Amino acid sequence: MTYQSTSPRYHVVDALRGFAIVSIMLLHNIEHFDFYFKPPGLPVWMVSMDKGVWDTLFFLFAGKSYAIFAMLFGLTFFIQTNNQEKKGKDFRGRFAWRLVLLMGFGIINSAFYQGDILTLYAAVGFLLIPFARVNNKVVLVVAVLLFIQPLNLWHLFTVIQNPEMEIANPLSWSYFGKMAPYIKDHSLWTTIYGNLTNGKTAVVLWNWENGRFFHMLALFMTGMLMGRKQLFAENSQNKKFWLRTLIVSAIVFIVLFVIQKNAGSYLTTKALKRAFMTLEKPWTNIAFMFVLVSVFTMFFWSKVGSKILGIFSPIGKMSLSNYIFQSIMGATIYYGFGLAMYQYTGATYSTLIGLLLAVLMGVFCTWWAKRFTHGPLEHLWHKATWVKIGKRE
Repeated sequence: MTYQSTSPRYHVVDALRGFAIVSIMLLHNIEHFDFYFKPPGLPVWMVSMDKGVWDTLFFLFAGKSYAIFAMLFGLTFFIQTNNQEKKGKDFRGRFAWRLVLLMGFGIINSAFYQGDILTLYAAVGFLLIPFARVNNKVVLVVAVLLFIQPLNLWHLFTVIQNPEMEIANPLSWSYFGKMAPYIKDHSLWTTIYGNLTNGKTAVVLWNWENGRFFHMLALFMTGMLMGRKQLFAENSQNKKFWLRTLIVSAIVFIVLFVIQKNAGSYLTTKALKRAFMTLEKPWTNIAFMFVLVSVFTMFFWSKVGSKILGIFSPIGKMSLSNYIFQSIMGATIYYGFGLAMYQYTGATYSTLIGLLLAVLMGVFCTWWAKRFTHGPLEHLWHKATWVKIGKRE
């Protein structure tokens, strides 16, 4: 999300946010915006190519792009709070109101795409507010505990004591299993109702079952700490920090990835496998996310990198607008009320569609940025954030 200009603008953050938006959009496209469907009758070579594209994009971005977005959400919280503190004002109340507004944007987005994360960010964001003035060490300890996923860790310990226990399918599966009729339906209103009821329930349950709420708050806190430490300011000290972060996160990722790929050989029961993978896979994704952020940041700070990666900056400055617009466009392209392209496009063609949308998005955002200081929805969000409440501030 965008932040106010009273703090020095970190252009690398704009570009990183834009990169996250584009990579999220590519994933959403190959997933047909949460409607998993493989077109029948494809030639063998196309099936093979689709699998390669799918596996590559999921390896690079699944569980990582949303994490980048969440971390930058926390960074934005710090910047906005810090800006107001410099003026002698407490931003926490306004931020709470800002989250209410974000919830509204998220509900609109959820009507088209049930996998919306804005509503989740808005809900979890309230838990970040009490930490606005808490000591860095305390925030770090809490973030680490949340990254560990205490509930899922306890569940794993329980399963280890009884590895042969029978486990039911996650509750979210039953809701996801009901989505096909309203996604395929030719009525927009049928799709909207299904997304806001059954679909939203499925997504909330899935995020809870997979520890996303814990990681979301941990990432918010991590971004806030990065803002406090000004880690996205270009200087020699921060370049060393990101190099060390790259080395450590790469080592951690490799170890976790090897463990993940070989888990099947020593986890002998269904209960053990599910409990372990639910815990371990997000750790692997977070480690790789830090690899991506480190590489992106260091490359952006080079002369060549700033020119190449700078193309993401206009997209990042309008992240709220772009996130919602891509949901509307994607639903119109793939769902039954629109072009119903889910029937014909595998991962390869869907990726090409996603890349085309990204280019169009970049062109539009560049054009818009030359004429306006905020994106269209960012402008509404900003105006509504500072609406007069009681005495003028």
